[in-house]
Amino acid sequence: MPRTAKAALIVLLISTLAVAGVATAVAFRESPSATAVNRAGKSERRDDGGLLASRRLLIPVDGVSREQLRDNFAETRGGKRRHDALDIMAARGTPVFAVDGGRVAKLFRGGAGGLTIHQFDSAEQFAYYYAHLDSYARGLVEGMVVKRGDIIGYVGSTGNAPSHAPHLHFTIFKLGADRKWWKGTATNPYPYLTEAKR
Repeated sequence: MPRTAKAALIVLLISTLAVAGVATAVAFRESPSATAVNRAGKSERRDDGGLLASRRLLIPVDGVSREQLRDNFAETRGGKRRHDALDIMAARGTPVFAVDGGRVAKLFRGGAGGLTIHQFDSAEQFAYYYAHLDSYARGLVEGMVVKRGDIIGYVGSTGNAPSHAPHLHFTIFKLGADRKWWKGTATNPYPYLTEAKR
């Protein structure tokens, strides 16, 4: 976004808060930039949020609408640990979709996440993390290329999820230069999950 547009947006936001009688201190920081390839095949610079927004990520659980999502990313678990993910409640066995195209980087069993999938986006800038699965889709293997909307697994309650509350634990990790599936900075997926599969 051009600096003049950012400045206008900031002024509008502060003005709106002032009119609403909300006292606030606002701090803004430039997001790290990433290179994206637009539809014309030309490179352009975007911040990570803009890049994720441009992908129009699919809601990963069959039958769940945007209105049914709840932003519980910043909630705590166990009194101390920040959640850093969305829990999307659904019946056990509900299909789980790839939110974006990319590659299955790791299938992992065990630990708090139980049965998990770590999927890299096609540019290997982000990892999409799907946890507490009941099972993987038949034929899913590490290294496999998946398309947006492919069924990759099924909702469950493996790992530390309560057995009476099956759900998909989903988050996005911004990958570092080393592109390790187990490392990255958690990014709230809530603003970017915009479309339900039809």
